[in-house]
Amino acid sequence: MPQDQTLPAHDRHPPHAPPEAVLETLRRRLARLEKLYSRNSNTVVSTGCAALDRFLPAGGFPCGSLIEFLTSDDGSGAVGLALLSAGQLCRQGKPLVVVDRTGQFYPPAAACLGISPQQLLIVQPRNHADEHWTIHQALRCTGVGAVLAWPATIDHRSFRRLQLAAEHGGGLGLLIRPPSTRREPSWAQVRLAVEPLPGGTSRKRRLRIELLRCRGAAGNGTLELELGD
Repeated sequence: MPQDQTLPAHDRHPPHAPPEAVLETLRRRLARLEKLYSRNSNTVVSTGCAALDRFLPAGGFPCGSLIEFLTSDDGSGAVGLALLSAGQLCRQGKPLVVVDRTGQFYPPAAACLGISPQQLLIVQPRNHADEHWTIHQALRCTGVGAVLAWPATIDHRSFRRLQLAAEHGGGLGLLIRPPSTRREPSWAQVRLAVEPLPGGTSRKRRLRIELLRCRGAAGNGTLELELGD
């Protein structure tokens, strides 16, 4: 067989290389791919929160990607953060698609954050399969600015399909997910853990945000901020 020319000379290993060498080769290849992905990513859109923009390595959320918010509390502020980000794309004239299988979404919240009712499309799928199909189709549409959804479970193959759909459509996939998914593989470009902090008021809530993953960038960290209603 002809020699594989896809790897640089220093990345090739003999047929019987020990597992450590194989793993190191894969690490180097993945690191290069993530840097390439970062360089070729689409426009970065503001999160709508200056402190969060400064906190994120890219200065916002890359369009054409999935963003995960892991939270255990409906009132944690994660949905508010997602809507702030969606609002930036709605200002460009694109709609927000909300895939709300459980009927928990409160439309006036979007209006309070500057998203016009005319730019809001709410879909309520009947089952898990319809939910994933709807998210996928909405993400693939180049006319959609952002998709907000609450998928509790996503298998690896379906997650990959959603990531490719977001890349094709060029919008944001804003996924609110339970913290139990933290150890599961993720195709999200950015993964944030969001939890409420004590000391908020009726008009403002305090949040702690932990950066769990940002593809193409190293490191993590935590941020505390106030989010107004």
